[in-house]
Amino acid sequence: MSPADQDLGDSFPQYEAPPPGHVSGSRLERVLRAGKFAVTAELNPPDSADPADVLEAARPLGEVADAINATDASGANCHMSSIGISSLLTRAGYGTVYQISCRDRNRIAIQGDVLGAAAMGVRNVLCLTGDGVGVGDQPGAKPVFDFDSLSLLRTIRTMRDEGLFLSGRKITRPPRMFLGAAENPCVPPHEWRPERLAKKVDAGADFIQTNYIFDLPVFERFMARLRDLGVDRRVFLLAGVGPLASAKAARWMRSNVPGIHIPDAVIERMEKAAKPAAEGKRICVELIQQIREIKGVSGIHVMAYRREHQVSEIILESGVLKGRVPQRRRSARPRPAPV
Repeated sequence: MSPADQDLGDSFPQYEAPPPGHVSGSRLERVLRAGKFAVTAELNPPDSADPADVLEAARPLGEVADAINATDASGANCHMSSIGISSLLTRAGYGTVYQISCRDRNRIAIQGDVLGAAAMGVRNVLCLTGDGVGVGDQPGAKPVFDFDSLSLLRTIRTMRDEGLFLSGRKITRPPRMFLGAAENPCVPPHEWRPERLAKKVDAGADFIQTNYIFDLPVFERFMARLRDLGVDRRVFLLAGVGPLASAKAARWMRSNVPGIHIPDAVIERMEKAAKPAAEGKRICVELIQQIREIKGVSGIHVMAYRREHQVSEIILESGVLKGRVPQRRRSARPRPAPV
Protein backbone atom coordinates (compact mmCIF):
# COMPACT_ATOMS: atom_id res chain seq x y z
CA MET A 1 0.00 0.00 0.00
CA SER A 2 1.38 3.38 -1.00
CA PRO A 3 1.57 6.25 1.51
CA ALA A 4 -1.16 8.02 -0.45
CA ASP A 5 -3.50 5.09 0.20
CA GLN A 6 -2.85 4.55 3.90
CA ASP A 7 -6.05 6.41 4.79
CA LEU A 8 -8.15 4.03 2.70
CA GLY A 9 -7.88 0.92 4.85
CA ASP A 10 -7.81 -2.74 3.81
CA SER A 11 -9.67 -4.39 0.94
CA PHE A 12 -13.40 -4.83 1.44
CA PRO A 13 -14.82 -8.30 0.63
CA GLN A 14 -18.46 -7.29 0.07
CA TYR A 15 -17.92 -6.48 -3.62
CA GLU A 16 -16.84 -8.75 -6.43
CA ALA A 17 -13.18 -8.31 -7.31
CA PRO A 18 -12.46 -6.81 -10.73
CA PRO A 19 -10.97 -9.08 -13.41
CA PRO A 20 -7.17 -8.84 -13.74
CA GLY A 21 -6.08 -5.74 -15.64
CA HIS A 22 -9.39 -3.94 -15.22
CA VAL A 23 -8.35 -1.69 -12.33
CA SER A 24 -8.11 1.97 -13.35
CA GLY A 25 -5.82 3.14 -10.56
CA SER A 26 -8.06 6.14 -9.82
CA ARG A 27 -8.42 7.34 -6.26
CA LEU A 28 -12.20 6.95 -6.52
CA GLU A 29 -11.87 3.28 -7.39
CA ARG A 30 -9.28 2.70 -4.66
CA VAL A 31 -11.52 4.34 -2.04
CA LEU A 32 -14.54 2.30 -3.09
CA ARG A 33 -12.69 -1.01 -3.27
CA ALA A 34 -11.20 -0.30 0.16
CA GLY A 35 -14.74 -0.15 1.54
CA LYS A 36 -14.59 3.53 2.48
CA PHE A 37 -17.58 5.82 2.03
CA ALA A 38 -16.69 7.72 -1.12
CA VAL A 39 -17.49 11.32 -1.97
CA THR A 40 -17.78 12.84 -5.42
CA ALA A 41 -18.90 16.36 -6.24
CA GLU A 42 -20.00 18.19 -9.33
CA LEU A 43 -18.06 21.12 -10.74
CA ASN A 44 -20.28 23.60 -12.53
CA PRO A 45 -18.49 24.46 -15.78
CA PRO A 46 -17.77 28.11 -16.44
CA ASP A 47 -18.82 30.14 -19.45
CA SER A 48 -15.19 31.13 -19.85
CA ALA A 49 -11.94 30.16 -21.54
CA ASP A 50 -9.89 31.02 -18.44
CA PRO A 51 -8.48 27.91 -16.67
CA ALA A 52 -8.32 29.89 -13.41
CA ASP A 53 -12.13 29.87 -13.29
CA VAL A 54 -12.15 26.08 -13.33
CA LEU A 55 -9.39 25.73 -10.74
CA GLU A 56 -10.98 28.25 -8.37
CA ALA A 57 -14.24 26.27 -8.43
CA ALA A 58 -12.34 23.00 -7.96
CA ARG A 59 -10.35 24.11 -4.92
CA PRO A 60 -13.08 23.72 -2.25
CA LEU A 61 -14.26 20.48 -3.85
CA GLY A 62 -10.75 19.04 -3.76
CA GLU A 63 -10.78 19.41 0.04
CA VAL A 64 -13.55 16.83 0.34
CA ALA A 65 -14.09 14.88 -2.89
CA ASP A 66 -12.39 11.71 -4.08
CA ALA A 67 -13.24 12.79 -7.63
CA ILE A 68 -14.78 15.85 -9.24
CA ASN A 69 -17.37 15.46 -12.00
CA ALA A 70 -16.78 17.46 -15.17
CA THR A 71 -20.29 17.82 -16.58
CA ASP A 72 -20.97 17.55 -20.32
CA ALA A 73 -23.38 20.35 -21.28
CA SER A 74 -25.90 19.21 -18.67
CA GLY A 75 -29.45 20.22 -19.40
CA ALA A 76 -28.33 20.69 -23.03
CA ASN A 77 -26.85 24.07 -22.10
CA CYS A 78 -23.50 25.13 -23.53
CA HIS A 79 -20.53 25.56 -21.17
CA MET A 80 -16.82 24.69 -21.20
CA SER A 81 -16.43 21.11 -22.46
CA SER A 82 -16.12 18.20 -20.05
CA ILE A 83 -12.94 16.95 -21.71
CA GLY A 84 -11.39 20.42 -21.35
CA ILE A 85 -12.30 20.58 -17.66
CA SER A 86 -11.05 17.02 -17.13
CA SER A 87 -7.73 17.96 -18.68
CA LEU A 88 -7.32 21.01 -16.43
CA LEU A 89 -8.30 19.11 -13.28
CA THR A 90 -6.02 16.17 -14.04
CA ARG A 91 -3.03 18.40 -14.74
CA ALA A 92 -3.69 20.18 -11.44
CA GLY A 93 -3.63 16.89 -9.54
CA TYR A 94 -7.35 16.32 -8.98
CA GLY A 95 -9.22 13.10 -9.58
CA THR A 96 -11.95 13.69 -12.15
CA VAL A 97 -15.03 11.96 -13.49
CA TYR A 98 -15.23 12.69 -17.21
CA GLN A 99 -18.89 12.84 -18.23
CA ILE A 100 -19.83 11.84 -21.78
CA SER A 101 -23.25 12.63 -23.18
CA CYS A 102 -24.40 10.76 -26.29
CA ARG A 103 -26.43 13.74 -27.43
CA ASP A 104 -23.69 15.68 -29.23
CA ARG A 105 -21.13 13.27 -30.75
CA ASN A 106 -21.14 10.12 -32.85
CA ARG A 107 -19.29 6.89 -32.08
CA ILE A 108 -16.15 7.93 -33.99
CA ALA A 109 -15.76 11.14 -31.99
CA ILE A 110 -16.62 9.50 -28.67
CA GLN A 111 -14.09 6.65 -29.04
CA GLY A 112 -11.41 9.17 -29.97
CA ASP A 113 -12.30 11.36 -26.99
CA VAL A 114 -12.04 8.36 -24.64
CA LEU A 115 -8.50 7.66 -25.83
CA GLY A 116 -7.62 11.33 -25.55
CA ALA A 117 -9.00 11.54 -22.01
CA ALA A 118 -7.11 8.40 -20.99
CA ALA A 119 -3.90 9.84 -22.44
CA MET A 120 -4.38 12.92 -20.23
CA GLY A 121 -4.65 10.72 -17.13
CA VAL A 122 -8.43 10.63 -16.74
CA ARG A 123 -9.39 7.37 -15.05
CA ASN A 124 -13.14 7.69 -14.35
CA VAL A 125 -15.87 8.16 -16.95
CA LEU A 126 -19.64 8.59 -16.53
CA CYS A 127 -21.72 7.40 -19.48
CA LEU A 128 -24.92 9.38 -20.10
CA THR A 129 -27.55 9.37 -22.80
CA GLY A 130 -28.01 13.12 -22.27
CA ASP A 131 -30.95 15.49 -22.15
CA GLY A 132 -32.67 16.36 -25.41
CA VAL A 133 -31.66 19.63 -27.05
CA GLY A 134 -35.22 20.96 -26.66
CA VAL A 135 -34.71 21.59 -22.93
CA GLY A 136 -31.51 23.60 -23.39
CA ASP A 137 -30.53 27.11 -24.36
CA GLN A 138 -30.06 26.29 -28.06
CA PRO A 139 -33.09 24.16 -29.01
CA GLY A 140 -32.27 24.52 -32.71
CA ALA A 141 -29.14 22.39 -32.28
CA LYS A 142 -29.01 19.09 -34.16
CA PRO A 143 -28.98 16.07 -31.80
CA VAL A 144 -26.83 13.03 -32.57
CA PHE A 145 -27.69 10.17 -30.17
CA ASP A 146 -25.63 7.65 -32.13
CA PHE A 147 -25.32 5.82 -28.80
CA ASP A 148 -27.39 5.61 -25.64
CA SER A 149 -25.84 5.08 -22.20
CA LEU A 150 -25.97 1.27 -22.51
CA SER A 151 -24.25 1.11 -25.89
CA LEU A 152 -21.70 3.69 -24.70
CA LEU A 153 -20.88 1.56 -21.66
CA ARG A 154 -20.47 -1.53 -23.83
CA THR A 155 -18.24 0.36 -26.23
CA ILE A 156 -15.82 1.70 -23.61
CA ARG A 157 -15.77 -1.71 -21.89
CA THR A 158 -14.80 -3.27 -25.23
CA MET A 159 -12.05 -0.69 -25.66
CA ARG A 160 -10.78 -1.30 -22.12
CA ASP A 161 -11.17 -5.06 -21.76
CA GLU A 162 -10.63 -6.29 -25.32
CA GLY A 163 -8.41 -3.50 -26.63
CA LEU A 164 -10.59 -3.00 -29.69
CA PHE A 165 -12.51 -0.21 -31.41
CA LEU A 166 -16.05 -1.04 -32.50
CA SER A 167 -14.64 -1.52 -36.00
CA GLY A 168 -12.59 -4.44 -34.67
CA ARG A 169 -9.31 -2.57 -35.10
CA LYS A 170 -6.81 -3.15 -32.32
CA ILE A 171 -5.96 -0.41 -29.82
CA THR A 172 -2.21 -0.32 -29.16
CA ARG A 173 -2.66 0.60 -25.50
CA PRO A 174 -6.24 0.31 -24.16
CA PRO A 175 -7.65 3.00 -21.86
CA ARG A 176 -7.74 2.20 -18.14
CA MET A 177 -11.16 3.44 -17.09
CA PHE A 178 -13.47 3.03 -14.11
CA LEU A 179 -16.87 3.02 -15.82
CA GLY A 180 -19.89 4.80 -14.39
CA ALA A 181 -23.53 5.41 -15.24
CA ALA A 182 -26.41 7.44 -13.80
CA GLU A 183 -29.81 6.50 -12.38
CA ASN A 184 -32.98 8.23 -11.14
CA PRO A 185 -34.29 6.06 -8.28
CA CYS A 186 -37.13 8.38 -7.19
CA VAL A 187 -38.84 8.97 -10.54
CA PRO A 188 -41.68 6.75 -11.83
CA PRO A 189 -41.92 4.01 -12.86
CA HIS A 190 -40.27 3.09 -9.55
CA GLU A 191 -40.56 -0.66 -10.04
CA TRP A 192 -38.59 -0.47 -13.30
CA ARG A 193 -35.62 1.52 -12.00
CA PRO A 194 -33.67 -1.31 -10.28
CA GLU A 195 -33.98 -3.53 -13.36
CA ARG A 196 -32.75 -0.71 -15.58
CA LEU A 197 -29.76 -0.16 -13.30
CA ALA A 198 -29.00 -3.90 -13.48
CA LYS A 199 -28.86 -3.61 -17.28
CA LYS A 200 -26.29 -0.84 -16.95
CA VAL A 201 -24.20 -3.04 -14.66
CA ASP A 202 -24.45 -5.87 -17.20
CA ALA A 203 -23.30 -3.40 -19.87
CA GLY A 204 -20.16 -2.57 -17.88
CA ALA A 205 -20.93 0.00 -15.16
CA ASP A 206 -18.57 -0.26 -12.19
CA PHE A 207 -20.18 2.61 -10.28
CA ILE A 208 -23.48 4.48 -10.32
CA GLN A 209 -24.16 8.12 -9.47
CA THR A 210 -27.83 8.87 -8.89
CA ASN A 211 -29.80 12.04 -9.44
CA TYR A 212 -30.91 14.06 -6.40
CA ILE A 213 -32.43 12.01 -3.58
CA PHE A 214 -35.02 13.92 -1.51
CA ASP A 215 -37.55 11.11 -0.92
CA LEU A 216 -35.79 8.72 1.45
CA PRO A 217 -38.56 6.05 1.70
CA VAL A 218 -38.68 5.69 -2.09
CA PHE A 219 -34.89 5.43 -2.23
CA GLU A 220 -34.88 2.81 0.55
CA ARG A 221 -37.33 0.67 -1.43
CA PHE A 222 -35.13 1.07 -4.50
CA MET A 223 -32.08 -0.12 -2.55
CA ALA A 224 -34.01 -3.05 -1.08
CA ARG A 225 -34.86 -4.22 -4.59
CA LEU A 226 -31.23 -3.88 -5.67
CA ARG A 227 -30.22 -6.08 -2.74
CA ASP A 228 -32.88 -8.64 -3.73
CA LEU A 229 -31.41 -8.73 -7.24
CA GLY A 230 -27.85 -8.98 -5.88
CA VAL A 231 -26.87 -5.86 -7.83
CA ASP A 232 -25.51 -4.15 -4.69
CA ARG A 233 -22.61 -6.64 -4.71
CA ARG A 234 -21.76 -5.93 -8.34
CA VAL A 235 -21.63 -2.15 -8.43
CA PHE A 236 -20.75 0.80 -6.22
CA LEU A 237 -23.68 3.18 -5.79
CA LEU A 238 -23.20 6.85 -4.90
CA ALA A 239 -26.43 8.60 -3.92
CA GLY A 240 -26.96 12.09 -5.29
CA VAL A 241 -27.70 14.88 -2.82
CA GLY A 242 -27.66 18.66 -2.79
CA PRO A 243 -28.92 21.71 -0.87
CA LEU A 244 -32.11 23.54 -1.77
CA ALA A 245 -31.90 27.34 -1.77
CA SER A 246 -35.60 28.06 -1.16
CA ALA A 247 -39.08 26.61 -1.49
CA LYS A 248 -39.48 28.50 -4.75
CA ALA A 249 -36.29 26.98 -6.13
CA ALA A 250 -37.46 23.52 -5.02
CA ARG A 251 -40.76 23.91 -6.86
CA TRP A 252 -38.97 25.13 -9.96
CA MET A 253 -36.60 22.15 -9.91
CA ARG A 254 -39.46 19.71 -9.46
CA SER A 255 -41.35 21.20 -12.40
CA ASN A 256 -38.52 21.93 -14.81
CA VAL A 257 -35.53 19.66 -14.22
CA PRO A 258 -35.91 16.14 -15.66
CA GLY A 259 -35.45 13.30 -13.21
CA ILE A 260 -35.99 15.19 -9.94
CA HIS A 261 -38.69 14.42 -7.38
CA ILE A 262 -39.02 16.61 -4.28
CA PRO A 263 -41.77 15.61 -1.80
CA ASP A 264 -44.26 18.20 -0.60
CA ALA A 265 -43.05 17.69 2.98
CA VAL A 266 -39.57 18.90 2.05
CA ILE A 267 -40.94 22.00 0.34
CA GLU A 268 -43.21 22.75 3.31
CA ARG A 269 -40.22 22.50 5.64
CA MET A 270 -38.38 25.03 3.48
CA GLU A 271 -41.40 27.36 3.49
CA LYS A 272 -41.64 27.37 7.29
CA ALA A 273 -37.92 28.03 7.82
CA ALA A 274 -36.83 31.49 8.95
CA LYS A 275 -33.64 31.03 6.89
CA PRO A 276 -34.53 28.81 3.92
CA ALA A 277 -30.98 28.47 2.56
CA ALA A 278 -29.67 27.35 5.96
CA GLU A 279 -32.59 24.91 6.24
CA GLY A 280 -31.82 23.51 2.78
CA LYS A 281 -28.25 22.93 3.85
CA ARG A 282 -29.44 21.25 7.07
CA ILE A 283 -31.77 18.95 5.13
CA CYS A 284 -28.89 17.93 2.88
CA VAL A 285 -26.63 17.10 5.83
CA GLU A 286 -29.41 15.02 7.42
CA LEU A 287 -30.02 13.14 4.18
CA ILE A 288 -26.33 12.29 3.85
CA GLN A 289 -26.23 10.93 7.38
CA GLN A 290 -29.37 8.83 6.80
CA ILE A 291 -28.32 7.60 3.37
CA ARG A 292 -24.98 6.44 4.76
CA GLU A 293 -26.81 3.91 6.96
CA ILE A 294 -28.59 2.24 4.03
CA LYS A 295 -27.05 -1.10 3.13
CA GLY A 296 -25.59 -1.12 -0.36
CA VAL A 297 -24.83 2.61 -0.57
CA SER A 298 -21.12 3.15 -1.19
CA GLY A 299 -20.95 6.94 -1.12
CA ILE A 300 -22.55 10.23 -2.07
CA HIS A 301 -22.45 12.52 -5.07
CA VAL A 302 -23.01 16.15 -4.06
CA MET A 303 -24.38 18.74 -6.48
CA ALA A 304 -24.96 22.46 -5.89
CA TYR A 305 -25.03 24.81 -8.86
CA ARG A 306 -22.35 27.51 -8.52
CA ARG A 307 -22.01 26.82 -4.76
CA GLU A 308 -18.85 24.76 -4.51
CA HIS A 309 -17.87 26.22 -1.14
CA GLN A 310 -21.20 25.14 0.31
CA VAL A 311 -20.59 21.61 -0.97
CA SER A 312 -17.38 21.49 1.04
CA GLU A 313 -19.17 22.73 4.18
CA ILE A 314 -21.98 20.19 3.81
CA ILE A 315 -19.65 17.23 3.41
CA LEU A 316 -17.52 18.24 6.38
CA GLU A 317 -20.57 18.86 8.60
CA SER A 318 -22.06 15.49 7.67
CA GLY A 319 -19.12 13.66 9.25
CA VAL A 320 -18.75 11.11 6.45
CA LEU A 321 -15.06 11.93 6.04
CA LYS A 322 -14.17 11.40 9.69
CA GLY A 323 -10.82 9.66 9.82
CA ARG A 324 -10.19 10.20 6.11
CA VAL A 325 -7.43 12.25 4.50
CA PRO A 326 -8.81 14.64 1.86
CA GLN A 327 -7.56 14.53 -1.69
CA ARG A 328 -6.11 18.03 -1.43
CA ARG A 329 -5.66 20.41 1.49
CA ARG A 330 -7.19 23.89 1.60
CA SER A 331 -3.77 25.51 1.35
CA ALA A 332 -3.16 23.97 -2.06
CA ARG A 333 -3.76 26.34 -4.94
CA PRO A 334 -3.15 24.34 -8.10
CA ARG A 335 -2.05 26.02 -11.28
CA PRO A 336 -2.26 24.55 -14.77
CA ALA A 337 0.90 23.11 -16.22
CA PRO A 338 2.48 25.07 -19.05
CA VAL A 339 1.07 24.26 -22.47
